[in-house]
Amino acid sequence: MADDKVYKLVEIVGTSGDSFAKAVANGVERASGTLRNVDWFEVTELRGRVANGKVSQYQVKMKVGFRLDE
Repeated sequence: MADDKVYKLVEIVGTSGDSFAKAVANGVERASGTLRNVDWFEVTELRGRVANGKVSQYQVKMKVGFRLDE
């Protein structure tokens, strides 16, 4: 079956000083630079860092799925 695929999952944390969306984008871009065939991600946790009473970093824990080579 040509359309059947097998994926592997890795868990990463993307970070950004700007937003949760940018943290996701940073994580996916970095994972794509190291892993081949990245096809999807799933956000599993949102959190952040506080410094001096203000949000200083957005953190996104996510699973990244990539296709295994044939």
